Amino acid sequence: MPKTIVIDPVTRIEGHAKISVYLDDAGEVEDARFHVVEFRGFEKFCEGRPMWEMAGITARICGICPVSHLLASAKTGDKIQAVKIPPAGEKLRRMMNLAQITQSHALSFFHLSSPDFLLGWDSDPAKRNVFGLIAADPDLARSGIRLRQFGQKIIELLGAKKIHPSWAVPGGVRSPLSEESCTWIRDRLPESRQTIETALGLFKTLLDRFSTEVETFGKFPSLFMGLVGKDGLWEHYDGKIRFTDSDGNIVADNLSEDDYESYLGEAVESWSYLKFPYYKPLGYPNGIYRVGPLARVNICSRMGTEAADRELLEFRDRAGGVATSSFYYHYARLIEILCAIEHIEQLVNDPDVVSLRTRATAGINNLEGIGVSEAPRGTLFHHYKVDENGLIKKVNLIIATGQNNLAMNKTVTQIAQHFIHGNEIQEGMLNRVEAGIRAFDPCLSCSTHAAGQMPLHIELIDAKGTVVNEVYRH
Repeated sequence: MPKTIVIDPVTRIEGHAKISVYLDDAGEVEDARFHVVEFRGFEKFCEGRPMWEMAGITARICGICPVSHLLASAKTGDKIQAVKIPPAGEKLRRMMNLAQITQSHALSFFHLSSPDFLLGWDSDPAKRNVFGLIAADPDLARSGIRLRQFGQKIIELLGAKKIHPSWAVPGGVRSPLSEESCTWIRDRLPESRQTIETALGLFKTLLDRFSTEVETFGKFPSLFMGLVGKDGLWEHYDGKIRFTDSDGNIVADNLSEDDYESYLGEAVESWSYLKFPYYKPLGYPNGIYRVGPLARVNICSRMGTEAADRELLEFRDRAGGVATSSFYYHYARLIEILCAIEHIEQLVNDPDVVSLRTRATAGINNLEGIGVSEAPRGTLFHHYKVDENGLIKKVNLIIATGQNNLAMNKTVTQIAQHFIHGNEIQEGMLNRVEAGIRAFDPCLSCSTHAAGQMPLHIELIDAKGTVVNEVYRH
């Protein structure tokens, strides 16, 4: 008799969701689904607001990655005003985004995922968290906390607040970086650099132990999408859209965000509030693609900084070329932190970051604008239509987590098929299914625009729809 396992809520991720695992008559996994059960509403209630308010409003979609929305929205405002922002404005925005990548990736790796790596997949869930990590390895835990603090402090030094800074605006930014702030950043760079190099070394020693996870945590062919700069350089703020396949071939290149509707479709399913974006030329669901750190390091030609370029070469050697396992998201995240720190070091010594010419001003010159930027979790699109007075008529937000939706569902299915047999829900199995989702570091507040904690609920359901087993975790 076929059954279904439902995990509701999924833990140690940002937002609220559940997982259903469907078993056949033999007790083997037939299918699995990642349900996002929060409602999405930001696009609708932004209608009627002045375009100039959108950066501040949309940044409040999330407290983990507000900078991502702040910058994508400001860039959309640049388009509507038809302005070219001053060099200082662009460099300061870049610095804030690099700080955002640093703090968000540090949170994902040290706080949310490293308890699995260091304490064990089958360890006591009451201790398998950041507090358990502090008890087991206080030096590593402290270093991770301070690395995240480093990114958050840069955001605060630029925008006056760690969370929801109203700093990036259409046309540029409100203020430069002070000389005192530059000094603080320079002083903390060596410690931050040491922490990420230590974390990279540690994770690489763990990879051999996790060969099963590498092979089963979402290892499948897909497209990869993200921004690249000139000559395919790793990019996080500007550039053009590139798609590559699992063999490293460029499928599409030099795509503009202005034409995203020609190559991105958004499907919906009755069992999730999270949309399912796909690459239009291949249709749904064959147009599955991944975004975020794994995609960015797969599609770029090089990182553009000395240490990160060395790590990229080793990453590709370990992966055998293109990394198709979603478990490698963790590895890619660490490389991006290293690259971000190197870029911050370059920017903090650039005289433009203390320049007072940070903003261009203009009125409404276009009635439509599309902005794109790389959030920690992947490519983020903001699309606004306004009237002659700049009041918002329509908003569409394509969120990174949504673009990984097809891949997350495929990852959950692959893990469940490997680890789940029969209708018993063992702790290690439960955690591995959750960990497949954590590899993507999903932000469901961004993708669904709802507040709340992220609990996990798993249900095991038979062919008649009867729940025969379930587990709740908060």
